[in-house]
Amino acid sequence: MSLDVYGIPNCDTVKKARKWLEARGIDYTFHDYKKEGADPQKLADWVAKAGVGAVLNKAGTTFRKLSDAEKADIDDAKAVALMTQYTSTIKRPVVEHPKGLLVGFNQMQWEAVLG
Repeated sequence: MSLDVYGIPNCDTVKKARKWLEARGIDYTFHDYKKEGADPQKLADWVAKAGVGAVLNKAGTTFRKLSDAEKADIDDAKAVALMTQYTSTIKRPVVEHPKGLLVGFNQMQWEAVLG
């Protein structure tokens, strides 16, 4: 099984997730938001599959530093625009796998889905 993993390499959660994958010999391709940016269509697809609450990281420093106007009235389209512009507002990591999508690193969930 090969996966597509999206995130930021210096993020502690992404580091844990990558170590978990490597310890199990699971092949993956890593997409670095800081170098490659984020595809708005892919973000829209993730929001449609997992929900804006799962994909948009409101707890992070980047989101908290946004203006009140940027944080107000967030719908799916506005969330995608924010995540495209401020890639650190995307919850990390996001994993596309043959069975669907994982957002964030939850070891129990990952073991159940990726084994």
